[in-house]
Amino acid sequence: MNYVVKKGDTVSLVAYHHQIRPFDLMLLNPSIRFEYDYLPVGKNLLLPKQARFIKNISLDNDLLCEYGANQLEQDRLRLEELGIKASVIGFSVLGQPLYAWVIGTGKKTCLYSGGWHANEWHTSKFLSRFMMSYVEKQQAKEQWYGFDLTELFKRVQLHVIPMVNPDGIELVLQGLYEGHPYEHQVKDINQGITRFNHWSANIRGVDLNHQWPAGWAQEAKGSPHQPWPRHYGGPHPLSEPEAMAVYEYTKQIQPDYVLAYHSQGQVIYWGYRGMEPAESEEMVQRLCQASSYTAIRTAESDAGFKDWFIKDTHKPGFTIEVGSGVNPLPPQSFSEIWTNNARMGLVGLTL
Repeated sequence: MNYVVKKGDTVSLVAYHHQIRPFDLMLLNPSIRFEYDYLPVGKNLLLPKQARFIKNISLDNDLLCEYGANQLEQDRLRLEELGIKASVIGFSVLGQPLYAWVIGTGKKTCLYSGGWHANEWHTSKFLSRFMMSYVEKQQAKEQWYGFDLTELFKRVQLHVIPMVNPDGIELVLQGLYEGHPYEHQVKDINQGITRFNHWSANIRGVDLNHQWPAGWAQEAKGSPHQPWPRHYGGPHPLSEPEAMAVYEYTKQIQPDYVLAYHSQGQVIYWGYRGMEPAESEEMVQRLCQASSYTAIRTAESDAGFKDWFIKDTHKPGFTIEVGSGVNPLPPQSFSEIWTNNARMGLVGLTL
């Protein structure tokens, strides 16, 4: 059997989709030397004639694979079948749709967002799985961590932007391939290095969490002054279509508070230069109690989404750093991320 590599594929994703181990895929395709090798789009791979094991469908399978734009699209379609339709709030540099889900009818409005940085795809996986678990529990009429979901979502409306940076996430997972629209620009930015584990920017080398009009000029002084794998804030605030899409959507829905998911550190940042409202401290303590994470008032930096939201609205904003280790965290890290953040995601709706 043959398989032609598609955009967004990784060794693990191809292997588990065909119910084989990554080792089996590498054994039949000697050009793949390591499980983390990039798979060029269009490459022909040999597959075993039959599966080597039976795949059990469960949450544990989330520990086996990465999560990119293709997986988000699959989850979007599943959720649509279950009655949760995503809206398109904008497009990435490469034209990929930026989605938002909405659940609940309450007066209080919350915005959760993830996938800001290219090597932080766990946050997108978490938000998608949070949505999926909500639907499953709701349809089964089950409580979730003691929460009656029907009653909860009568009081609150949750907006979720699961993947702000699909182009960057795809770059980290698959690398560059022949014909990539930004092949030469990305090679120049990355100084010819062909691995992208350290890349957190969008495909143009702009850090989407350094793009915001809250101390942008001050932050730019100590950051790269040209497109870079991380920390370059762009030629001016909100220069990137991904940041502008989130900005316009946030202005439109006017949330009462925001949670922006990043990795890693197991901490929650909750302040910005003393501009945060008084209730933020009590709110972050509740989030920490639900997750075992540590509260830190400020990251001593500027130009982040949370920073802008606090400065612009004088409402609470939180940056949640999930997981522990070095980005990109391995797929196995999702067990800790899910365990510590699923309940916190629910508590976050009651602040």
